[in-house]
Amino acid sequence: MQGGDTMAMINAIWPFILMGGIFYFMLYRPQKQEQQKRQRMLDSLKKGDKVVTVGGMFGVITAISEKKVTLKLAEDVEVDFARSAISAFQDPVKQEMAEK
Repeated sequence: MQGGDTMAMINAIWPFILMGGIFYFMLYRPQKQEQQKRQRMLDSLKKGDKVVTVGGMFGVITAISEKKVTLKLAEDVEVDFARSAISAFQDPVKQEMAEK
């Protein structure tokens, strides 16, 4: 009778293991990869890069520090943003290079 109990327990547990695997490969892993791409993009920022903020502002980086980025939005208009507020590069080629 001991073998029957073990099989019953395995039959009760395998759906949870399957759901955990699906959760990992469909949700957690892709989200983690996106976070890593974004972090690589933020780490590769440098002075002179043309970027877009999460709010949709287009500008050129004129100064950069660990937490803050200064963007030139227009002639004689410079605004400070949090580094995490940068969404993407304006140049699609540069964006692809940052994602790799």
